[in-house]
Amino acid sequence: MNLQSRKTKNCHYFLHIRSSVLSYTSHPLRILRLSFQVASRILNYLLPFVITMFCGRLGNSVLAGYGMASATINITTAATGGGLALAADTLISQTYGGKNLRRVGIILQRTVLILLIFCLPCWGLLINTQPLLLLLGQDPEVASDFICVTQCNFTGVILPQMYAAIAANIANVVTNYILLNWLDLGLYGSAAANTISQVYICVFLYLYIRWKKLHVETWGGWSCDSLQEWDGYMKLAIPSTMMLCFEWWIYEVGGFLAGMLGELDLAAQHAVIMLAFINYMFPLGIQGAACVRVGNALGAGDMAGAIRTSKVSLTSALAVLQGLVLASTKTVIGFLFTSDGHIVALVSKLLNVYCVLQFFDGLCVSMGILLGSGQQKIAAVANFFGYYCIGLPLGTSLMFAAKLDVVGFWLGLLICVCVQSSFFIAVIFKLNWERVTKEAVERAGKHKIPAMSTPDSLRARHRENGDEYMSMNSSDQNEEPDVEEKLSTAQLILRRGLTTLAALLILAVGIAVHLTVPLPEVSYAVRANTTLDSNFTTPTSLIHSTSISI
Repeated sequence: MNLQSRKTKNCHYFLHIRSSVLSYTSHPLRILRLSFQVASRILNYLLPFVITMFCGRLGNSVLAGYGMASATINITTAATGGGLALAADTLISQTYGGKNLRRVGIILQRTVLILLIFCLPCWGLLINTQPLLLLLGQDPEVASDFICVTQCNFTGVILPQMYAAIAANIANVVTNYILLNWLDLGLYGSAAANTISQVYICVFLYLYIRWKKLHVETWGGWSCDSLQEWDGYMKLAIPSTMMLCFEWWIYEVGGFLAGMLGELDLAAQHAVIMLAFINYMFPLGIQGAACVRVGNALGAGDMAGAIRTSKVSLTSALAVLQGLVLASTKTVIGFLFTSDGHIVALVSKLLNVYCVLQFFDGLCVSMGILLGSGQQKIAAVANFFGYYCIGLPLGTSLMFAAKLDVVGFWLGLLICVCVQSSFFIAVIFKLNWERVTKEAVERAGKHKIPAMSTPDSLRARHRENGDEYMSMNSSDQNEEPDVEEKLSTAQLILRRGLTTLAALLILAVGIAVHLTVPLPEVSYAVRANTTLDSNFTTPTSLIHSTSISI
C-alpha cells in the first residue's frame, strides 16, 4: 500500500513538473507569435528612415533640416498623440480578455474622437515652429528647411498591420524617387512624400481590416456611448502620455542641443536616432506583445498567467544580437544617410556608446508589462526622474562643460538607462498583482470579479479552452457589462462642446499668429566649417553673416 501510494505521489509530481514546463515553454512561443508585430513596427518606422536616406543625398543642410523637423514633430505631436493612444492599449487588451467584445469597438471610437480633437491645437503649434526655432538659437538655414517639412507633415501615429506596412513602404520608395529624382522637387518633394506615405498606410490598413473582416466581432457601428467615460480614459491617457513623452523627448532634446553645435553634429545625431528607432522596434515588439498578453490575462482574472507572461517577457529581449550587428557595421552604416565622411565618422563614434546603451534599453519590455496592467503612473514618474534628473543633467554637462559634444549626451543617457532598467524590474517583481487583477476585471466591464486563478485552475482552463488567456468560462461570457452612471445629452453637449471649442480656439490663435507676426531677425554666428559638402559638386558655405533676416 505504501509502495502504491508512493508511486501515485511520484506520478502526480511528474505530471505537475511536466505541466509547469509546458506552460512556461508555451509562453515564449505565444509572445513570439504576437511579436510578428515587430515586422510591422519596423516597416512602419522605415518610412521616415527611407526619407532620411533620400534627404541625405540632397545635402547636409537638408538632412539637418529634416532631422530638426522630425525632432520637433516628435516632441510636439507624435509623442503626445501616441501617448494618448496608449490608454487604448490598456483598456482594449483588458476588455478583450474579459470577452466584452462590443465594448472594444466603443473604446476605439472614443480614442479616435479624442485624438481628432487633439490634432487641432497641434496644427496651430506646428505652423509657428520656425520662429520658435530661430529664437532658440537654431541655424536659420536649417530652420528654413524645417518649415518645408512641417507644412506637409501634420499626420498622426499609426500602427499598421504588417501587410499594409509592406505595401506602404513600397509605395513610399516609389513616391520619393518620383518626387525627388524624377521631378527634382527637393526638400518639398520629400516632405510631400512623407505625408503621402502616411495616407498610403491608412488606406492600406483600412482595406486590410475590411478584407480580413477583423472588425466584425468588435465593431457595432458608431455609438453615442463613445462620448461617455472620457474621464476614465483620460485617467490612463495622461500618465501614458507622460510616460511616452518623457522617453521620446529626451532623445529629441539631444537633437536640439546638437543643433546648437552645428549642422554636422545635428545630422549625425539624427542619423543615430533613426538607427536607434529601427533597433528599438525589436524590444518594442516584445513590449507590445507583453502588453497584450498581460492585459488579456488580467482582464480574464488570470493573475498567474499575467505573472508568468511578465517573467518570460523580461527574458525575451534581443538586445545582445542587435548590439553586435551595430558594432560590426558602425564604420560604414552612416553612408546610408550621407556621403560626407565627417558625418559618417561622427556616427561611428556615437554608435560606440549607443551599442552599450541599447542593451539596457532593450528592457523596455517592462514598460509594456506596466502598460498592460494599467500602472502607467509608475512608468511616467520613473521616466521623468531617470531622464530629466539623471540623464539630461549628466548629458548636458558632459556635452558642453566637458566638451565631449554629442558623445557626452549619449553617455548621460547610458547611465540613466542602466538605473531605470534596474528600477523597472524591481517594481514588477514587487507589484501587488491581486489588486491589479481586480482593477483590470472592473475595467473590462463585468459585474462579477472572477476568482483569482491559481496554477491548478489555470491548467484546468487551458485544458478546457485551448491555452488562450482571453478564454473565459460560459458564465463569464454571459455576464452583462457594468453600466456606469452616464452623462445626460445636455451634459455631453456642454462638456464635449467646450473641449472642441477650446481646441478650435487654439488653432485659430496659431493661424492668427502665423499670419500677423513677422519672423524674428536672428543674430547667429555658426562656427566656421570648411568641410566640402560631398553630396554636391560645389562647396557649401556653413558660415552665416552675423545678422540674418529671413
